[in-house]
Order: sequence, then structure tokens, then C-alpha cells
Amino acid sequence: MAMLKTTSLGFRVRLGRPLLPEKLYKNLSHSTRMLRYTVPLPMLAYPLYLWYRSPGKEGSHYNPYSSLFAPSERKLIATSTTCWSIMLATLVYLSFLVGPVTVLKVYGVPYIIFVMWLDAVTYLHHHGHDDKLPWYRGKEWSYLRGGLTTIDRDYGIFNNIHHDIGTHVIHHLFPQIPHYHLVDATKSAKHVLGRYYREPKTSGAIPIHLVESLVASIKKDHYVSDTGDIVFYETDPDLYVYASDKSKIN
Repeated sequence: MAMLKTTSLGFRVRLGRPLLPEKLYKNLSHSTRMLRYTVPLPMLAYPLYLWYRSPGKEGSHYNPYSSLFAPSERKLIATSTTCWSIMLATLVYLSFLVGPVTVLKVYGVPYIIFVMWLDAVTYLHHHGHDDKLPWYRGKEWSYLRGGLTTIDRDYGIFNNIHHDIGTHVIHHLFPQIPHYHLVDATKSAKHVLGRYYREPKTSGAIPIHLVESLVASIKKDHYVSDTGDIVFYETDPDLYVYASDKSKIN
């Protein structure tokens, strides 16, 4: 279920959508910027995000006393972290038992693929549209505006595999709708949303077209201005030039 949080700049945002204010972005080292915006490195960031979160945000998903969680949730987080630790210990034991290469093949590679797919899907629901998506804060923000600043995606044969997660707009507006009703709910809502609904590009069996959107957006969507109640992602010209030159060399 999507959750709302107010940032230090007054943004009402949905957790999971990456946002980096200009001042914070410019305080990052060049190497950190390169790690965040050089494909495919951002697609491997999810485990690190769970542990350290993003720049400017505090709290670990593994710490029961993190500010992310209410006191009533501490036992649940402690249970989750304990299970995670047991799984990690099991993998280490199996590495000694059958060899690290076997564990990497059987568990590591599928896990990396899962992480990359998860990061890509999450990112593409908020980036990569032909028209830039706005960020709202202060008096300009509303629940409806925040929910509509997302994009539906067509993942071809993968739509059914991950339970129509591509129908993301209606999920943001009505997070209580179960996944098996998302497609029908989206069809019913389109005529009400009108031009505020961004129709996804139809995919073939394999959603190859999304690779271009993903790469282009990561190269351009770097930070948002510290001022203004309606802002859009902006591009660091130095970083973008580097990325463009690198792509030409490759």
C-alpha cells in the first residue's frame, strides 16, 4: 500500500518515489552522483536503500527503533530482521557446504534479477514520460494531484506475472483496491480522469521499449528546485554531458 510523507521541503510525496532537492544534490560528491545516475548501477540500489535509505533520509528498515516505524511495529520489524539474519547465515553456511559459485548461481543471480526488475518498475512508474511529471508542495499539493503524478506501464507478458502492477495510477488513487481488480478499475476511471490519465505505450511480448525510457530518464532526472510549489526534475549539465559522451564511446 502506498504511504504519504511530508519532506523537509514541504513535499507531500509517496514513499518509493525518488526525490533529491537541489541543495542536497549539489552537496553529493561527484562519485556518488555517478553511482546514482549511471545505468545499470541505480538498478542495484534497493538492498542498500533498505539499509541506509537515500541521501537526506534517515532510518534503516532493519532497525526496530528506526523513525520509519511506530512503536507498535517494533516487534514486527524485529521478527523480520531476525528472519533476514537467519537467511543470510544460511547462505553463508551453504557457501561453505556446496561452494560460493553454486550459491551465486542458484540464489545470487535470481536475486539480482529480482532487484533490478523491482527498481526499474518502481522508477518507471514516476519517470520517463514524454512530458515531464510535476512535483507539488504547499498549497499546490492535493491527494488527487499527488496520485495522478504517476504513469501506467505495459509490461507485455510480464503483466500477469507481477499481478498487473503496471496499472499504477489507480493504485495510487485507491490503494485499497486488490490487484485482481486494478485493470477493470482503470478502464472505468479513464473517462473520468480524461487528459489527466497518461495512456501507456502498448508493449510487445517483451517490453523492450521501456529500456530507452529508463536510460534516458536516469540521465536527465537528477534533482528538483528548492523553490516553487510546482517543480519538475532538472538535469545536472555536467553529469549529463558525461553520460552522453560515455554512451557515444560505447
